Amino acid sequence: MMDRQIDGFFYGLFMDSDVLLENKVEARNPRRAYVEDYELRIGRRATLIPAPGVRAYGMVFALTHDEFERLYSGPGLEQYRAEAVIAHSLEGNIIPALCFNLREAPGPNETNTEYAARLRKALSKLDFPAKYVTSVT
Repeated sequence: MMDRQIDGFFYGLFMDSDVLLENKVEARNPRRAYVEDYELRIGRRATLIPAPGVRAYGMVFALTHDEFERLYSGPGLEQYRAEAVIAHSLEGNIIPALCFNLREAPGPNETNTEYAARLRKALSKLDFPAKYVTSVT
């Protein structure tokens, strides 16, 4: 019997199915999506923070509980916590999903140019809006 699958919204490097495979996680039922009223913030790590009127793009994948645990139990990822979000697929479907965010947002002076560059590359590969891709810093 297959474990139950839950939709997760991924806005960082985990939106790249190759990165998931490196972590022994299968990206099932991939859907390009966005969440409203959240903004991407990149410091040492990426997170979403509430921001009225802003949209953050990413991928929705169906994963098992064990796969979520595998992804977020790695070194440096223990500060992430699951939150419920409503994702909107680019085709117009509404998708209730889990989204993992940091408990505390990165400070305004925190940056990670290498991570931001890798994320822009992933977003471009997935054909997200160019304006959003270039906004990732």
